[in-house]
Amino acid sequence: MKNLVARFVKDESGATAIEYGLIAAGIAVAIITAVQLVGTNVAGTFKKVSDALPQ
Repeated sequence: MKNLVARFVKDESGATAIEYGLIAAGIAVAIITAVQLVGTNVAGTFKKVSDALPQ
């Protein structure tokens, strides 16, 4: 039993999975932020073009 607990404490495979999950979440947040900024800029550009066209 003591050996089993010692192996469990030394096992770091779960920590690696958590680290990869945090990295993936950070990348997802960066992508979402970039897409929102680009979307806002594109919407502004289309609005300017639409306003400049004769009716």
